[in-house]
Amino acid sequence: MSRLTIGIDLAKNVFQVHGVDAVGQVVIVQRLRRSQFLSYFTKLKPCLIGMEACGSSHHWARELTAMGHEVKLMAPSYVKPYVKRGKNDMVDAEAICEAVTRPNMRFVPIKTVEQQSILMLHRSRALLVRQRTMLVNALRGHLAEIGIVAPIGIERMAELVERVLTPNATELDVPQLVRDIVVSLVGQINSLTAEVKSLETKIREWHRTSEASRRLATIPGVGVITATAFAATITDPSCFRSGRALAAWLGLTPRSNSSGGKQRLGRITKAGDRYLRTLLVVGATAIIRYARHKESGRLTGWVRKLLENKSARLTSVALANKMARIAWAVMTRNTVYGPAAA
Repeated sequence: MSRLTIGIDLAKNVFQVHGVDAVGQVVIVQRLRRSQFLSYFTKLKPCLIGMEACGSSHHWARELTAMGHEVKLMAPSYVKPYVKRGKNDMVDAEAICEAVTRPNMRFVPIKTVEQQSILMLHRSRALLVRQRTMLVNALRGHLAEIGIVAPIGIERMAELVERVLTPNATELDVPQLVRDIVVSLVGQINSLTAEVKSLETKIREWHRTSEASRRLATIPGVGVITATAFAATITDPSCFRSGRALAAWLGLTPRSNSSGGKQRLGRITKAGDRYLRTLLVVGATAIIRYARHKESGRLTGWVRKLLENKSARLTSVALANKMARIAWAVMTRNTVYGPAAA
């Protein structure tokens, strides 16, 4: 491998390349079009390449790695301190080139096509669920304007629609225009529901083929959706030194503002993968709902004890932190969850 170090500022059509030699002398300042990008690096000897982790970075990292280059991805927030002044492509590429050589820099593992495919399923499902929620809320809001209200919950939507479309409606005479709008919205909601179920079927099929996902599903509060998202996002748990490091990466640890020997901890940082953090908190909320009425292990006992002095929301975040640590242990030790080990 050559002694050349290169930083690349990625974009959709134009890429900025900044390269230095072994002594730090700038030897490359190049602006490349998308069609020129790969052909340019085929002419270079294998070297160290740094890029910011973004939407297309994993694709380019796989392509450059296949050429023999050593590619390292970094979170943009870790590269920002190396920007000297101003903001343009050349300055960003120079900062990336500097950051990739730092000995204490943290790097992002390069995702495979399979990982990106299953995560695309998850993101698509989440998008469709949000759209369905918007339509249901719009339907409820429109009908509330004419005095038709139903209990909260998507499972009560059928009852609400029936009250509008039933010919013998006793509440009031619903105008035909309102009936047409309801039919239109319900058709879209049903279509989205069918699409969501189709994506969930594909996720379950992948879950059956993934050993790591099946092990993660043994953790309380972790279902097929959370397990597959974890297994596809974190394929190498050894990247984290401990379970706490994983919880911190997910943004489930308090923000520290300590100085002068005084420790000040605030709210959670909410850094890292928002989707995984959301799934863990939702799963923790389900455990809390169960633990309020039953105690069937050390984990639910710990939850009930915490609920004596803390609010349910704070407890759910604390439990999500614990679930992340358990997930790291399950993935690292290649084992399943054991209540006694909790």
